[in-house]
Amino acid sequence: MRLIRCEYDGKVYHGRIEKDEVILFEYFPQIEMKDGQKRILFAEEKGRVPLSVVHLKAPCVPGKAVCVGLNYRDHAKEFGLAIPASPVLFIKPSTSLLDPDEKILYPSISSRVDYEAELVAVIGAKAKNIEKKDALNYILGYTCGNDVTARDLQPKDGQWTVAKSFDTFMPLGPWIETELDPSNLRIQAILNGEVRQLSSTENLIFNVADLVAYVSQIMTLEPGDVIMTGTPSGVGPMQKGDRIAIEIQGIGRLENIVA
Repeated sequence: MRLIRCEYDGKVYHGRIEKDEVILFEYFPQIEMKDGQKRILFAEEKGRVPLSVVHLKAPCVPGKAVCVGLNYRDHAKEFGLAIPASPVLFIKPSTSLLDPDEKILYPSISSRVDYEAELVAVIGAKAKNIEKKDALNYILGYTCGNDVTARDLQPKDGQWTVAKSFDTFMPLGPWIETELDPSNLRIQAILNGEVRQLSSTENLIFNVADLVAYVSQIMTLEPGDVIMTGTPSGVGPMQKGDRIAIEIQGIGRLENIVA
């Protein structure tokens, strides 16, 4: 099932894609666990319209985006860093969110802005102190993300907030795919038509269930929050005018222009 957030007739809706139609809802869908079964709850239907007439926006508005650094073995190796013993976490602010096809704005105080292709897990139910065996039940689905980074502002002491938090530095989309096994998905970044990152989520150091369980021991995860699971090797700079695409098997393609 593909879930979207979209603009139609001057108003923003959540929606569910069915063939060439979108079923519109006013509120973000959430997960309910009943008798050990996971199901997605939707608000009252607000109409059905052709998919072709809606404008896709980022599929959720996270209260917080919990991001994981150095979570692919090849990425740690390319930066000459040791494999971490536990997940390396940082947070992107909600103001960094960017819709598909919108412009990544190059900060005036940076001289190098990099792409980072990432699988993003979208939380669908309040999660606190979750065990790993139950962790995937709290995930609504998955989307594509780009952890845009001002690399020249990322200090070597591991404090990454400045480099990661500029407005437009968190493109997400194009939708949330709910029926997906995240364990072995091809992930790639394509810059101006050329593949620059190519890997598989099979190479994650800490998998999605690990991350949900670990993060939930630290902070409460709320519906609509996201976990950006890390990027593989091959990160590199973008220039103004470049088109960057993130493609993940089973989800789709997220594209943005650098301006």
